[in-house]
Amino acid sequence: MAVLLGNLVSGPPKLGSVLIVVSPAKSLDYESPLATKKASEPRMLDESAQLVDVMVKKSPADLQQLMHISPALAELNFDRFQDWQVPFTKETARPAVLAFSGDVYLGLEAGTFSERDFTHAQKVFRILSGLYGVLRPLDLMMPYRLEMGSKVKNDRGNDLYSFWRDDVTKTLAADIEASPGANVLINLASNEYFGAVDPEGLGARIISPVFLDSKDGGPHKIVSFFAKKARGSMSQYLIKNRITTIKGITDFDGMGYAYDPSQSTADRPVFTRSY
Repeated sequence: MAVLLGNLVSGPPKLGSVLIVVSPAKSLDYESPLATKKASEPRMLDESAQLVDVMVKKSPADLQQLMHISPALAELNFDRFQDWQVPFTKETARPAVLAFSGDVYLGLEAGTFSERDFTHAQKVFRILSGLYGVLRPLDLMMPYRLEMGSKVKNDRGNDLYSFWRDDVTKTLAADIEASPGANVLINLASNEYFGAVDPEGLGARIISPVFLDSKDGGPHKIVSFFAKKARGSMSQYLIKNRITTIKGITDFDGMGYAYDPSQSTADRPVFTRSY
């Protein structure tokens, strides 16, 4: 089996360190007790401040139209941009991995991490963000909503992809280069967010797991809620088990998923389940 997996996902079975990337979430949690006292400062705050300078000039009505949200959410996010300021404090901000609470983060369950897990995650886990670019899990962040696909005109172009692509790619590439043996990026982000990355500029192999579900014997397909939660569950598995091999990736069985070699291709391992 190990030989089969090595051939299927081309390249050496031993990966060394890996870098995992995921998307952020719209849902936030700034109330629950924190699972760690550790915190770090985001590395791209100058760029974030440039975007905030653009966003503070937008009215609640502008935000409602831009983000396709309700008037109440538009007012909330208007206030958030008005209140955003550096330096962050632990009273106004919290570690990113404990601030996001959407489907990916339900699967990740960062609240169950040990201190050693948080330390390891800081090395290998990254969150792509429309406002913060690239976040490490312990990076403090103030609450916000700004999706990567937003058409926000800025000094670099007409959207956030033009604003972030170079900086995000360079930051991820530097993180990969800084970790001995980290020649692999495991892409567990959505297409919207991974669109902010230039794959050619990473200098790394990209492995993009796929999660498919079958209901009542029907065809396997992507179910958004389950796929998002599975991305978080696989991230947790990779972090807690310090996975560094191809077989380690394909051994993932969280949430009842199982590796399906018949549907997998090189760098696109497919995991399926039926219910």
